[in-house]
Amino acid sequence: MVIADEPEELGGTNQGPAPGEFLLISLASCTAITLRMYADRKNWPIEVIIVEVNFEKVDNKTIFKRELQLIGDLTDEQRARLLQIANACPVHKTLTNPIEIQTSLS
Repeated sequence: MVIADEPEELGGTNQGPAPGEFLLISLASCTAITLRMYADRKNWPIEVIIVEVNFEKVDNKTIFKRELQLIGDLTDEQRARLLQIANACPVHKTLTNPIEIQTSLS
């Protein structure tokens, strides 16, 4: 079971992440998993992958800021390739392409 909630100061009970935090969690976890799978397939010496994501609203735009820490004996070329791979994770692709939400009431 997964619980979503809002902080008490916003009227919630602070029992779990806020809905917007799940979006950040999705991007961070998808990035880390995609990088781990790629590095493992290539047998690259990556020991730890840390992904931190936050966002800010500027005018009518949401800007996600993702910081990667790749710990291991990687070459500059491997690090550059992993940055490309991070930008190709499925959640990143979803968030950077047009999104349409269709809502119906039954």
